[in-house]
Amino acid sequence: MSRNIQHIGIVESIEGSRVRVVVPQQSACSGCHAQGFCGENGKERIIEIDTPHAASFEVGERVIVALLNKDMAFSSVLWAYILPLIVMMAALVMFKFVGLADGPSALLSIAAVAVYYVGLYLFRTKIDKKIQFTIFKE
Repeated sequence: MSRNIQHIGIVESIEGSRVRVVVPQQSACSGCHAQGFCGENGKERIIEIDTPHAASFEVGERVIVALLNKDMAFSSVLWAYILPLIVMMAALVMFKFVGLADGPSALLSIAAVAVYYVGLYLFRTKIDKKIQFTIFKE
């Protein structure tokens, strides 16, 4: 289990076989001079985990949430950060190649990334099946 990506969280709710866990963000930049500008500092993530053992957990219990495979972590980064960057850059180059000015090209490139994220949202159930977390008692 040491090769897994793990986070400690607190069970927020249990609905059927689905356990909702709140995982506080741990900032590694507490000494950074730009700490106040970071949008992630101090936020919490909510992770929903499907498990047949949901009844064995209690609301308020501390648990370990683990991503079973590092390839899944790479897949998450790919879908959330790398592909949108590629979409934006490709759209920007395409719009500049067509002859649009800088402003409209930039706005349309941002719109292309927005469309990408809408599509990602629409296919979230398929992605949810590929990237799976598991939950353990602490």
